[in-house]
Amino acid sequence: MKIILGSNENDERGAGDHNDDSGADVITRTKTKVKKPNLYRVLILNDDYTPMEFVVHILERFFKKTQEEATQIMLHVHNTGVGQCGVFTYEIAETKVTQVMDFARKNQHPLQCVMEKN
Repeated sequence: MKIILGSNENDERGAGDHNDDSGADVITRTKTKVKKPNLYRVLILNDDYTPMEFVVHILERFFKKTQEEATQIMLHVHNTGVGQCGVFTYEIAETKVTQVMDFARKNQHPLQCVMEKN
């Protein structure tokens, strides 16, 4: 028995018939398309009560920013009202938001952290 690798797209017979007249079997391969996951922006919102040092600490601890990067983001949040901490897949973004919100509440700060589709 011969085995022929290929596609039977041009095969005029029924979908269940895998034998041709020569007695060879046709094996078809399907290609799986992998879709990249959606990305989400994690944002910190400005408020009048959370100390700037605490925001810098959040950015260093949860988003692995250097002190300089964290300070720049914190100043952007302070001046414009919102700043981007990073871009992540849904599950990671959701986890980061939860961690920041829990840590802020534990330290009695009203800091808000949200995520939005990129």
